[in-house]
Amino acid sequence: MSGPPGAGTGGASGTGAGGDPRAVRTRDRLRRALLDECRKRPLAEVSVAGLVRRAGVGRATFYLHYPDLGALAVDACAEIVRDAVEALHAWRGVPDPAAPPASLTDFFTGVVPHAALYRALLREGGGGPLGDLLHRELRERSRRERELVGAAAPDLVASAVAAAFTGLLADWLHGIVDSGPEDMAARVWRLLLALHTTPLEPPPRTTPPE
Repeated sequence: MSGPPGAGTGGASGTGAGGDPRAVRTRDRLRRALLDECRKRPLAEVSVAGLVRRAGVGRATFYLHYPDLGALAVDACAEIVRDAVEALHAWRGVPDPAAPPASLTDFFTGVVPHAALYRALLREGGGGPLGDLLHRELRERSRRERELVGAAAPDLVASAVAAAFTGLLADWLHGIVDSGPEDMAARVWRLLLALHTTPLEPPPRTTPPE
């Protein structure tokens, strides 16, 4: 059995110069500035002018890397996808339903400081730009993992796992699922393991005795 699915990231969404160290540093400053801004106000109230002032870059530099604040926000939040894949694959041997990886608890704890920003990009039920990215990457990673070990129905289970995790994370962030980070990690872990281990073929039919 493969572990619960994880994800990679699509990288920076801006139009900067790829691996140019200066471009990488600039995007990192812009991402950190946005996260700092969103600790104080909703994303809808953040302005490009205030953001570039905090980041210490020019307005033209911002538009060289990102078409708008929404694109920067998705890029800044893409780290949550990297964190998810690490957390959901941070186990060795036979996974214990009663003991989720410590990194999964750390993941749920770590999203709390930026919850307002994540809620703006991850709507209830798992929609929105961040939800789309998270679902797509989780599904693809889960499918590859199941195919690698020869597990049954990789496409079906991968879709179920990605939808479950993305939707649960979204609803938890929006307060629909009432649970602390540690409890949420434990519940999500058991649910995803159940999805991976549930038999998908119907049991053989038995003929009643004459």
